[in-house]
Amino acid sequence: MAITEDIFRAYDIRGVVENALTPDAVQQIGQAFATEALSQNQKTVVIGRDGRLSSPELAQRLSAGLRAGGCDVIDIGMVPTPVLYYATHKLKTGTGIMVTGSHNPPQYNGLKMLIAGNTLYGDGIKALYRIIVEDRVNNGEGTHTDQDILPDYLDTIVNDIKLEKPLNIAVDCGNGVAGVVATELFTRLGCNVTELFCDVDGNFPNHHPDPSKPENLLDLQNTMKENTLDIGLAFDGDGDRVGILDDKQNILWADRQMMLYAADVLKRKPGALIIFDIKSTTNLATYIKNLGGEPLMWKTGHSFIKAKMKETGAELAGEMSGHIFFKERWFGFDDGLYS
Repeated sequence: MAITEDIFRAYDIRGVVENALTPDAVQQIGQAFATEALSQNQKTVVIGRDGRLSSPELAQRLSAGLRAGGCDVIDIGMVPTPVLYYATHKLKTGTGIMVTGSHNPPQYNGLKMLIAGNTLYGDGIKALYRIIVEDRVNNGEGTHTDQDILPDYLDTIVNDIKLEKPLNIAVDCGNGVAGVVATELFTRLGCNVTELFCDVDGNFPNHHPDPSKPENLLDLQNTMKENTLDIGLAFDGDGDRVGILDDKQNILWADRQMMLYAADVLKRKPGALIIFDIKSTTNLATYIKNLGGEPLMWKTGHSFIKAKMKETGAELAGEMSGHIFFKERWFGFDDGLYS
């Protein structure tokens, strides 16, 4: 079956499941990814999936393609995207694929990919398309194993973070996959949690799971008005971004969040390099400088930011969409739950 080039985007692979990102296409991409991974001496691939209705079948076909290409697959099941990133560190594979449509409408799905610790973007994603259309796929026979990494992920965060006082919080998961972990995580950290839409439902019946749009925070704001709460947290569809409301229900945009994170990180890492995207307020650079840090503005896009972090050794990075990357005490990937 012919595969369309349109789904091979700058930061990921993405498309409407019935039209372009079909199960057959995902299996072909899996085999092409295996071919590229093996060329970089990467044989084991971790895969995870979000809560979309199409994700179980796509993950199954992805595994089939990877194994047909000669890679061994570790399937960690339905998890937020940052848990997939965590698994590639914990299991020492460095290589993984997340089946997720992120914050896109229900009919969409996609793939976020990394090989040997490097996020695939731009030419790296286009290379997979060329492997398919030029029929250069490797043929092999890999294995498939299932592994539950969520308890380990939770333990790692809970053991790292201690709250100064218990907090009363509201958590809106927008029926996205963050719902499988958010309540347990914040409860174990000592918070009293008021839940909104934490049941995973790929139809997203309540509101769109994109906290960067103010209209998607209205339910959270109303809940906070009705209760005495310290903070409100809203996660996107795959849990790698977070929106924050303060105790007055005001939106704390990502560049303002970065000021708080920078102040915290610079206490332990004086002079640290901190990256932010071009959409952030110009006040952020001044703020970082005044705290003794080194600010660096970089182009928007989570793949670009991650690559620049790796290149420069930055301890912290963030962009206005809500992707926040902690290297200090964490692993340098975007994780809305950890943030």
